[in-house]
Amino acid sequence: MVSRFDSSFDLSSLRRIFLAILVIFVVLVGGCSSTTRIDAGHVGIRVKLAGTERGVQDMPVVTGWVFFNPLTEQIIIFPTSVQNVVWTASAHEGRSVDESITFSSNEGVNINADIGLSFHIEPTLAPKLYGRFRQNDLAVLADGYVRNTVREAFNDVGSRMPVQDIYGSGKSKMLNDVVTNCRNVLGKDGFVIDQLTINGALRLPQNVADAINRAMEATQNAIQSENRVRQVKAEAEQAITQAHGAAEAARQKAQGDGDALLIKARSEAKANEIIRLSTTPAVLQYRAIQAWDGKLPMYQAGGQVPMLTYDVSKLGSGLDEATRQKRLKELLAEDKAQTDVELPAPPGSTTPPPTPPPPPAPSK
Repeated sequence: MVSRFDSSFDLSSLRRIFLAILVIFVVLVGGCSSTTRIDAGHVGIRVKLAGTERGVQDMPVVTGWVFFNPLTEQIIIFPTSVQNVVWTASAHEGRSVDESITFSSNEGVNINADIGLSFHIEPTLAPKLYGRFRQNDLAVLADGYVRNTVREAFNDVGSRMPVQDIYGSGKSKMLNDVVTNCRNVLGKDGFVIDQLTINGALRLPQNVADAINRAMEATQNAIQSENRVRQVKAEAEQAITQAHGAAEAARQKAQGDGDALLIKARSEAKANEIIRLSTTPAVLQYRAIQAWDGKLPMYQAGGQVPMLTYDVSKLGSGLDEATRQKRLKELLAEDKAQTDVELPAPPGSTTPPPTPPPPPAPSK
């Protein structure tokens, strides 16, 4: 009786324990399958699989743990960090196949270029992008939709520019216009263009490259010729200026020399006039007597020559005494005034220098 009871008790207990374990297992499996984690640089896109709201939801799920019903919902992880792609002809960068982009100028010349692109996805537009392409692998989107858009932008901008501008100074303008076109097209789908570059030099047909190089060389030669012409012109103008300066200096020197001679002549004439007016017949007679040594000159035959005499009345100035005295005083006064102007004042003195005494009046 007791063993039969123990046996039924053990069987029912085992059944309850098994059912409890099964329930726990189901709960754990269901709980794990209904949660997911969204890391930084990603957003979650909630997709309704059933119900009236089935489809991609407009609002993305932010970073962190997300709970959802795996029977009616699905969470798609979408990257939003910066992506870098390179489309190049080199087998050592990017893929081993030629992915470079070729476009045409307005002359129809084919131009080949290696292109680098950096972009990221606007998080708020990630659901729209996924809903359109049903693709969360950005490498696939970049090599397909994005590459085609970039190639079309290069063709559109390049077809309005001559090849010489694309290869030369217009390269930066072309690249800016391409970036603008790509942002207008891709921005509506959530693509944000961070950087678009042309890696290395543009590749042109050899004959076109040679023609452009010859044209650029001719332009450089023309610029050098213009620079040489400007240099020669500048040197000629400098020589003319120097010649004019030398001529002006010579003219100024000649004028200065002439003015000096004229001043000297006027001074000598004035001095002679003063001497003439101050020399009276009596003075001349007095000076003659002072200069005589008391000996009479001798003839060649040995006889003495009597002392020479002259009529002193005929050696006068030709003016009467009053007029002579007046004229002499005027000349002496002019000479005194000129001397006072030319004498400098002593350093630190506020009074004019003393006037030098006039020369003594000649005796009659």
